[in-house]
Amino acid sequence: MTRISYPPKPAPGDRIAVVSPSSGLPGILPLPHELGLERLREEYGLEPVEYPSTRRMGSTPQERADDIHAAFADPEIKAVVASIGGDDQITVLPFLDRELIRANPKPFFGTSDNTNLLAFLRTTGIVGFHGSTVMCELGRPGAMHPQTADSLRAALFTSGAYELRPAERWNDVNRDWADPATFDAEPETRPGTGWTWENADRVVEGRSWGGCLEIVGWLLMADREIAHDLGEYDGDVLFLETSEELPSADEVFRTLRNMGERGLLRRFSALLMGRPKTWSFERPNSPEEGARYAACQREAVLRAMRIYAPDTTIVFDVDLGHTDPQLVIPYGGLVRVDGPARRITVTY
Repeated sequence: MTRISYPPKPAPGDRIAVVSPSSGLPGILPLPHELGLERLREEYGLEPVEYPSTRRMGSTPQERADDIHAAFADPEIKAVVASIGGDDQITVLPFLDRELIRANPKPFFGTSDNTNLLAFLRTTGIVGFHGSTVMCELGRPGAMHPQTADSLRAALFTSGAYELRPAERWNDVNRDWADPATFDAEPETRPGTGWTWENADRVVEGRSWGGCLEIVGWLLMADREIAHDLGEYDGDVLFLETSEELPSADEVFRTLRNMGERGLLRRFSALLMGRPKTWSFERPNSPEEGARYAACQREAVLRAMRIYAPDTTIVFDVDLGHTDPQLVIPYGGLVRVDGPARRITVTY
């Protein structure tokens, strides 16, 4: 079994790397990026350091890997944060020097396509942090969502138990990052709807694995950063969420079905399913259309789990994905799911 440990934490005043392992979108849409950097400095007391490909679209996989290596190898850098996700980080993985990164463990924060690097870190033996990219969460218009800000602060600077709580208010509708007026006010939010539990008659605890469902599917197809001995995941907590591409319920079911056919789903003691994003610029669903999309996705998840892992504890609508707020999940870290008490606690 891979021995997984938490890397040392940064402290206010430290330098942290800002990298773009996927897309160099900060070079095209600088407004949320600059705002995120400002918040790292002013609200978290950290000094962000950018690398050559951070703001450059079209960087090669080798160039992006070089930035990751430089960030991990520099003893003055105490953490690494992704600017944003993308869709081709899987091509960077073959260029990464596992021994260099293992010898210089640091907290890495990222979501979406950064599932690739988080999975790489777990198989390398390092706990990563699924949450809070510079452009999305730190660059939120108006102010960071307080639940996001508190979770990120705890994950950055503290060690120990942190209880996740359902969102009091949430949002999944975006505005144009190219328009300065977008940043004049906070996004409109809706009242939270709480979590929905299935098979909630037990308490389980295990290390987390998963991330963005689409990226997990790609890793499985490419057979990268997946333990060949599936016993590696026995008793762990699976967490999954879907992206702004709004995959269909059929696609969600088929991905889970393939995980089930591989013998993977039944290994996990619990599944935390992120609140699905139901709106995108390409598919600007009304609240009613979004609710139907979310209901279809939930049924697809339940259908797959009933076939392949019918006794697994499931919690729906955990705020860990592409919606706002976004709670940080320690990737490879400990997660405790208390069904009778309806509580989820992570260890940062």
